[in-house]
Amino acid sequence: MEPKFALVNGINICYEIYGDGEPVLLVHGFGSKKESWIAQTQPLAEYFKVIRFDNRGAGKSDRPETPYTMEVFADDINGLLDFLKIEKTHIIGWSLGGMIVQNMVLKYPHRVNKMVLINTNYGTPDESGAELYKNMRLDSLKLMKEDPNKAFWQSIRTGYHIKFRKQMEAEPNKKWYGLWSVDDLIKNNVTDPPTENDIIMQAKAVATHHTFDRLNEIKNKTLLITATHDRIMPQSIMKEMHEKIPDSILKVIDKAGHDSPLSRAPEINNMIIEFLKN
Repeated sequence: MEPKFALVNGINICYEIYGDGEPVLLVHGFGSKKESWIAQTQPLAEYFKVIRFDNRGAGKSDRPETPYTMEVFADDINGLLDFLKIEKTHIIGWSLGGMIVQNMVLKYPHRVNKMVLINTNYGTPDESGAELYKNMRLDSLKLMKEDPNKAFWQSIRTGYHIKFRKQMEAEPNKKWYGLWSVDDLIKNNVTDPPTENDIIMQAKAVATHHTFDRLNEIKNKTLLITATHDRIMPQSIMKEMHEKIPDSILKVIDKAGHDSPLSRAPEINNMIIEFLKN
């Protein structure tokens, strides 16, 4: 699909639209881009109008030098909805995307219908979390420049359960669920990759994410999806979020890691579709 661009808050945001029906906006994670939703886009587009986009500092969107904060990311989404003339949308965020979505719904609750948060958190009391994410991504970025294949296989240690990792290693050319392959993921990694500065800017935004004391203000119906073996965003955090968000449902994906939307795509897609349709 030919990417489109929206002028939002003085920068160009790259976006794509698939399918028809109620709008569903997909918000990607740290150091990632819209193509990270490779396993959700088409399945969801059978039921909804799916909009996926690159955050500022990612993919084909502009990468301004001005400071990134959660409020800035939320304002970008609000501006994108204005550009697309969408008054209200379902919204799904994964990892950093889930952090952005929380800030979006707290600032612009009238723009959001239902909300789905996947493998995310409510922030940390200091900047240690942001520093950890930054260092992980910088190390991965350095290795990716040297050897994209090696970088991918090293990265899956934190993204996938060991059983699934062994299956991937045994069948590296397999098209998983007919949706994605290892080659697809590696190609996505090396196309429009983040720069070191992009990673640093995104980490500074993560350091501004503190929603724990305001989660009880969220009135939107919310689906939280967590994974038992997510070492980046532990399920214990999302259980706390479930307790704080009044109208929320918590689903736990067993024997899966941070990249469960890929490794357990059919299961997660069905959860999302059922939640949004009902």
